[in-house]
Amino acid sequence: MRMKQYSADFRDRLLRALDAGLERAEATRTFGVTERTMRRWRQQQRATGSVAPAPRPGRHRRIDAAAEPALRAQVRQYPDATLAEHCACWQATHGVTVSTATMSRALTRLTLPLKKSR
Repeated sequence: MRMKQYSADFRDRLLRALDAGLERAEATRTFGVTERTMRRWRQQQRATGSVAPAPRPGRHRRIDAAAEPALRAQVRQYPDATLAEHCACWQATHGVTVSTATMSRALTRLTLPLKKSR
């Protein structure tokens, strides 16, 4: 399970509170962040001038935001298609092979229902 990523605003507020004289132990209790994390954020601030979180690593979506309108159109055109049929259609029209799990996640993300009338 991934840990929650704190916003740059939260990190900045915590570091400003420390600069204003808040004790580290009190900051730990108040903000719920360990002293090691505070030290790491301070080092990052000194090194880069920013405390913004780094982008999370991982794969890019096979059906990204730019392709979502095309997926909506496909579901409108074939409302009773199964996940496997949607995958085959996507591969035929876009040249991108996706699994049924990927197609299911994309439909869920777009809040498009998968009708199972067959």
